[in-house]
Amino acid sequence: MDKKLEIESLINLSKGDHRSYELLFLAYHPRIYHFLCGFIKNEEEAYDMAQEIFYKVWVNREYMSEVKSFKAYLFTMARNMIYNYYEHNLVKEKYTLHQLAKNEFYEPEQDLFAKDLSSLIDLVVSQMPAQRQRVYTMSRKEGFSSDEIASLLQIHKRTVENHLSNALNDLRKVIRHVSFLFF
Repeated sequence: MDKKLEIESLINLSKGDHRSYELLFLAYHPRIYHFLCGFIKNEEEAYDMAQEIFYKVWVNREYMSEVKSFKAYLFTMARNMIYNYYEHNLVKEKYTLHQLAKNEFYEPEQDLFAKDLSSLIDLVVSQMPAQRQRVYTMSRKEGFSSDEIASLLQIHKRTVENHLSNALNDLRKVIRHVSFLFF
């Protein structure tokens, strides 16, 4: 596209002329697409990126009369999209590697230990006084707040907090005595 026609098309585009947009699109879309494709090696992704560039041109069309070189403008947008593409992929890859590294340290004994600990907690809770057991179960297993438990059991909130504190102390004592076997 010659420079005079390009400038005229940009001025008309800034006024909302669809035909000028189509003319610029037909002249530059294939070039931008091939440029993007050469860097990211994914035709579908390159096509989507080229479409996005021209979408942004249309959305910002009122500023196009200020553009001195439309080709340079488009290729700058394409270059920035390539940077963003690689940066996004780098973040995704880093996250995936982090997840894999986390899974490499997984030991089946951890599940067994967690199940044993859960069974021990259930055993200790089952030996607590009935009211303390009820309050602990409602709080830790059913997810009720202290206010909700007090309301449901028709007792003071402070009584609920005392029951929870005593239950947790009972559990800490047992776990402290048993933990030396595992660590």
